[in-house]
Amino acid sequence: MAGAARKTFRLGLGHIPRAVPTGQQHPHACCFPLLQMPCWGCLLSVSKMLSRRKQVLVGLEGSSLCRCLSAVDLIALGVGSTLGAGVYVLAGEVAKTSSGPSIVLSFLIAAVVSALAGLCYAEFGARVPLAGSAYLYSYVTVGELWAFIAGWNLLLSYVIGTASVARAWSATFDQLLGKKMGRFLGAHAAMRSVGLAEHPDAFAAGLVVLLAGLLSFGVKESTTANKAFTALNVLVLLFVTVSGFIKGDLSNWKLREDDLPQAAAHKAGNQSVADNMTSAFGVGGFMPYGFTGTLAGASTCFYAFVGFDCIATMGEEVRDPQRSIPMGIILSLLICFLAYFGVSAALTLMMPYYLLDTMSPLPVAFEYVGWSSAKHAVAVGSLCALTTSLLGSMFPMPRILYAMARDGLLFKPLAKVSCRQCPVVATLVSGGVAALLALLFDLKALVDVMSIGTLLAYSLVAGCVLLLRYRPGPSTQDTPVGKVPAVQLWWNHLVRPPLHPTPCSSAVVAWALTAVATLVCALSWVSTAGLSCLRAGGAWCIATLVLPLLGILVAALLVWRQPQSRERASFTVPCLPFLPLLSITINSILMARLSAAAWLQYLLWMAIGFLMYFGYGIWHSTESRQPEGAAPQEPLGSTAMEVSPEPCGTAWCPSAAGQ
Repeated sequence: MAGAARKTFRLGLGHIPRAVPTGQQHPHACCFPLLQMPCWGCLLSVSKMLSRRKQVLVGLEGSSLCRCLSAVDLIALGVGSTLGAGVYVLAGEVAKTSSGPSIVLSFLIAAVVSALAGLCYAEFGARVPLAGSAYLYSYVTVGELWAFIAGWNLLLSYVIGTASVARAWSATFDQLLGKKMGRFLGAHAAMRSVGLAEHPDAFAAGLVVLLAGLLSFGVKESTTANKAFTALNVLVLLFVTVSGFIKGDLSNWKLREDDLPQAAAHKAGNQSVADNMTSAFGVGGFMPYGFTGTLAGASTCFYAFVGFDCIATMGEEVRDPQRSIPMGIILSLLICFLAYFGVSAALTLMMPYYLLDTMSPLPVAFEYVGWSSAKHAVAVGSLCALTTSLLGSMFPMPRILYAMARDGLLFKPLAKVSCRQCPVVATLVSGGVAALLALLFDLKALVDVMSIGTLLAYSLVAGCVLLLRYRPGPSTQDTPVGKVPAVQLWWNHLVRPPLHPTPCSSAVVAWALTAVATLVCALSWVSTAGLSCLRAGGAWCIATLVLPLLGILVAALLVWRQPQSRERASFTVPCLPFLPLLSITINSILMARLSAAAWLQYLLWMAIGFLMYFGYGIWHSTESRQPEGAAPQEPLGSTAMEVSPEPCGTAWCPSAAGQ
């Protein structure tokens, strides 16, 4: 009976009344009121289950995966994943419709905003060098429910991203063939159902299956192929940049408003058409659409930097994660910014921004300057970029599945690894799902849903950094002060905070972060729904915008006054708490700008996820079976949590979790 009682305790299901013999208790007795369990006890125990945190135990730093990747592998992975085909298309579209030549500033602003999230990922990658990315970081900081939400969001983002890039690869290749595949499939296998594509894309599905097979062979072989394609892509972009500066004309950045009608008339052959087009192209100069146009372009360019987070999912396969992960994230973002900056500058120097083609800007620009043959190099670079972007989406997807299955939140077979120390089951399953999406579904409407999942994961990681840095040590206690009013307690923590983090100071940070999240939601709604009123200068609109901003500033100052943990990692986010809070605010505003249809689809995905979690994950979580007197938790900031390379090869199979 003692064993049964201990089992019930491990499941986190609360205390069992002595009136009922322990051995006769139903294993889930607290959730059945008819079994004499009070409802409040059930709610309390479920709350504890939802908030239980993952323990990183001393002596268990070893991994079932192969630690064989270097910093160069991570940089190539981050650059390949982030620097996708968008660099060949996005610059032309944003320059023509939003920013003009000031697109270089749009990319700079977008890079700085992306770096805010990148710094948070870099710190966690140095502290917790395991597979899982935002899922793992949430698990060790805020608890199981938020971790599942983060992981479920990441799976959504990577699956849609993989299928979308595969379809783009297929469309680009089909265009090189004269669209023969599209015409054949459209004539013989047309699909006219709502939500499905015009025809099944067997080429895209086959490409995903082929790459899933490559990934299942091992991470080292896959990263070698990724480095080759990334190097070729970077060389093509370097050629584009140098060519643009050679053939470019600085006068294209100094166009006057008078030049626009003349140039438009020359292009259209009609002066009346030119007059109508003048306002559509702004007023000329470096910022033809004003600084607001530059900011609007930056909000679009921000999504061009999505992808660096795949580096954080590889923490269990890196030889020196504490050093390599921060270096990989920061350098990959820097390289991507330089590439975007160079291509956009070259593009707007080669031809006037209002003449740019929004679909194929680089080939048209090279034709404009008389280098038509350069379009072949652009085509090769575009296919290489799509290939690396596809690999960048498929690399992290099975690692998230593997981490969640290893922790018991998803089905255990997904955590099995092969003799080559690769999560082969998770790789093949995730590849099969992505291939099915690429084969049948119209994915254009799902891209915004992917953005919601990514931005929410960025915000969760930023919040987790704050909570982790202000968390007290395991033996820290509050100094007893007797009964004091809550307002006075908060005032004391603002004016005279303790010297070291305490449970009370940590609670102040948690409540301040909750207040910031609420105020940010209000700010996002006002900045989106009341945009026309703000432009008109309505007093109440400005007041409803300023008040949340003041509240966020007050909460930030309150957090800033609290003592930080003295535990140090090989990399930490500077300017705490302002940079993480700024990242959360910007991410929330970007999420609020997405369509209502995208939010409805996202909520449907989350409903499926909650059914999965409450039906399976919450009962099979490995944290519910932690034995009493388990090994002490390793401090997340401790530099003592070192990892060493493990033998990688095919001669032996590791005993992985779930195997």
